[in-house]
Amino acid sequence: MAIPITSINPAVIQPIDPGGIASAGSGGAPGAFQSALNSAINNVEHSRENSHQTINNFLGGGNQELHEVALSVQQSELAFEMLVQVRNKVISAYQEVMRMQL
Repeated sequence: MAIPITSINPAVIQPIDPGGIASAGSGGAPGAFQSALNSAINNVEHSRENSHQTINNFLGGGNQELHEVALSVQQSELAFEMLVQVRNKVISAYQEVMRMQL
């Protein structure tokens, strides 16, 4: 049973609205990249503090379960690893831009 091939109707295709996508050029707000990095660093720091608090609560005989401690530590480690990978990509992009000839 063959399915007939029909032509694409241009009226059905909707254009993509790039308004929600931040541009990599000078179109962003001044300091937006810096505030995004600061926010990411603060989130990782908060995750680290939360895992330390969970560990100390568990070791102090609090009401923390072992699996909650393990999940908290793993979440903190993953957040840090992601931040390191983002840093590596930013440094790589910067080095690539510096190699460009004008």
